Amino acid sequence: MAKAAFIGLGVMGYPMAGHLQQNGHDVTVYNRTTAKAEKWASEHGGNFADTPAKAVEGAEFVFSCVGNDDDLRSVVYGDDGILAGMSTGGIYCDHTTASAIVAREIGEKCAAAGIGFLDGPVSGGQAGAENGKLTVMVGGATDTFAKAEPVIDSYAIAATLMGEVGAGQITKMVNQITIAGLVQGLSEGIAFAQKAGLDAELVVDCISKGAAGSWQMENRGKTMARDEFEFGFAVEWMRKDLGIALEESKANGAKLPVTALVDQFYGDVIAMGGKRWDTSSLIRRLTRD
Repeated sequence: MAKAAFIGLGVMGYPMAGHLQQNGHDVTVYNRTTAKAEKWASEHGGNFADTPAKAVEGAEFVFSCVGNDDDLRSVVYGDDGILAGMSTGGIYCDHTTASAIVAREIGEKCAAAGIGFLDGPVSGGQAGAENGKLTVMVGGATDTFAKAEPVIDSYAIAATLMGEVGAGQITKMVNQITIAGLVQGLSEGIAFAQKAGLDAELVVDCISKGAAGSWQMENRGKTMARDEFEFGFAVEWMRKDLGIALEESKANGAKLPVTALVDQFYGDVIAMGGKRWDTSSLIRRLTRD
């Protein structure tokens, strides 16, 4: 069992850190709002610190899951940051969905300090984090991943090394690009069924068993038909992720016409007041009066 630290206790980080502690690791957490860190420690029996640097002191493995590139840099750098507190030989795995640029930047800083680094964005949403069944897409060195994988398994159903540092973030971009197209197609199909006078939930039951089936259909199709969106992965975060993918496409030359269009559609949902709605709320653009 390892001495570990977890930085960032949002809807994903809070249960992920909990699974680490429950699997026998000695976990110290840090969160920008100290009250949440205190609450986590009281619930899970771990420790908390008032800076990232203090949280990671003596840790063999450090994990983080924060909001975006700027949030990540704010907990990594500076006198109170992760790099200031970590010891040579430690391993740092960041689970934030961020840019490949910041992943490579932090990877270089870690390498200079003798620290192993992995970028490991996750998929599976809040439910996956709470149930310890996340999919982790990892970039980094093979030996670093081999050491970290048994610890990551505390909250993951699958962790796959995709390539060098940055490859995890690129893979997560592929994940979000694919989801965006799926949800838009599902939205149009369900809205079409409703306009045609069909029982949309029955339609979902029927076609989910065939070639149209997907995780989105199985887990979101019926709630979309019921106009229920107060759960799941928030639109504002999906828009952030799609923005990262669109920016990366400018660098690598990939064409993302559908992704760019769906990104605009999510902008419409936000304008409707839906920044915290689940990403399946794309259908509301098609069904609103």
